Amino acid sequence: MVSARKFRWKRQLIALLLFGIAFGYVEAAVVTYLRPQFLAARSAKSSQSRELFPLLTLQQVKAAGPEMVKMTETEIIREAATLAMLGTVAAAAGTTVRQWLAFFLLEFGTWDVAFYASLKILIDWPRSMLTWDILFLIPVPWTGPVLAPVIVALTMIATGLIILRWESAGTAIGLPGIHWPGICAGAVLILAAFMWDYRNIMAGGMPNPFHWWLFAIGEVLWLGGVAVALLATPHPAKRSR
Repeated sequence: MVSARKFRWKRQLIALLLFGIAFGYVEAAVVTYLRPQFLAARSAKSSQSRELFPLLTLQQVKAAGPEMVKMTETEIIREAATLAMLGTVAAAAGTTVRQWLAFFLLEFGTWDVAFYASLKILIDWPRSMLTWDILFLIPVPWTGPVLAPVIVALTMIATGLIILRWESAGTAIGLPGIHWPGICAGAVLILAAFMWDYRNIMAGGMPNPFHWWLFAIGEVLWLGGVAVALLATPHPAKRSR
């Protein structure tokens, strides 16, 4: 068992939830502004001008002119800045690595769910939870049905809340043996499922069927690692007796 100093986290929790929701709306607003420009550049290359796929290839981006090249570069930098903002805000809220990780997971998950909820309100998109989306462009395009990132977001929120609950009672969740590598392996497999088809996507192809089996294995490893760690750690309520 690893001990941790008790800390009050509800104020930070509320602040980060509000930040995640607001930031998710801002992200959705940016996408709302960028989408017409992207579709306009797409219209001359594809009859499916109202869909995200196929993506413009690098050659098509260059052919569209310097403004499209600049917008693509700006979008990549914006994604990196988004991750930096989420990470630094979480670091400001937590005082240990475990708390930083918990706040980051919580904040990232809230931001992602708020992003899709805001898009649905603003432009009535996605049409369904199985609609395909471009998640990130760093280091290669991440793609998948909206349902997949939403599941990951909810998993991150749940994991963050569990860590914070134990930390607030002065009990750190220990990750001995294979627990931590198992959780990391699960995260890697989930990322692999999103990036599996990147060559085809970058070549201007339509998405191939999503590898739900790979995604499911990753989720099981992540959740299983967290569950085993919880079983090996005394519950805060029992510890306080």
